[in-house]
Parts: sequence; structure tokens; C-alpha cells
Amino acid sequence: MKIFDKFLSNKEASQKEQVKNTKTMDNYEEEMEEESWINEEGQLAIDVYETQKKIVIKSTIAGVDPKDLDISLHNDMLTIRGKREREEKISQEYYLYQECYWGHFSRSVILPVEVDSKNIDATLENGILTISLKKIKHDQNISVKVK
Repeated sequence: MKIFDKFLSNKEASQKEQVKNTKTMDNYEEEMEEESWINEEGQLAIDVYETQKKIVIKSTIAGVDPKDLDISLHNDMLTIRGKREREEKISQEYYLYQECYWGHFSRSVILPVEVDSKNIDATLENGILTISLKKIKHDQNISVKVK
């Protein structure tokens, strides 16, 4: 009987250790999820349209300081990066709703036509970023003679 009791107590101890490890693992996974969300980059919503002479990109980015924006063009890809900083620190427990994105954000878009990299204009007015890129005009009709 004592051997059986010893076996049960070892088995119970093993189960308790498994539960403890599971809880520790669950906590670790929850912390990692929270941390990855904090370090995650937001993605901007954009509108892109073209006229005969230019490509225009618009995005609502209210609350962003122009010095916190970086716009770059690499080949045919335009990238907008920035950050929106929260001015006051509010504990999570006091939030009723939290839908605004705070932190770093970026958005890349592949441009449908070649643009003049020296002729790009960006303005931020009333919380709307507008980027205008002048198209490079190429001759539309090219004739090739076969030899």
C-alpha cells in the first residue's frame, strides 16, 4: 500500500509541476503578445490617384509632427514612415475605448509609372499628408525596324 501511495504522490507532484510550467508558459506567451503589439508598426491608410502629369498620394495622419515623417523613394517604391506620439501617459485600466493608433507607422506603395525623383512635393495640412510626384513623360509611339 505504501508503494502505491508513494507512486500517487510522485504522480501528483509531477502533475502540479506540469500545471505550474503551463501557467508560466501561458504568461510568457501573453507577455510576448503584448510586447510584440507594442513594438508593432501601424499601417497608414492611403488614397493614390493619377492625373495626366502626376501621381498623388493622400493619407490622414492627424497628430503627427512633420519632423516625425520620413518619405523616401527607391526605384518605383515610395515609403512613408513616421510616428505619432502620445502626449500624456494614461494607465490601461482607465481606458473605456482605445482605438487610436500611437507609435511608429509606415506604408509603402509601388508606383504604376516612372516619376521624377527630383520633383516630389509633400505637404501636411489639416492632418492630411499630400505627396505629389511628377510623372516622367516618355514617347508613347516607338517604332522598331526589324533587320
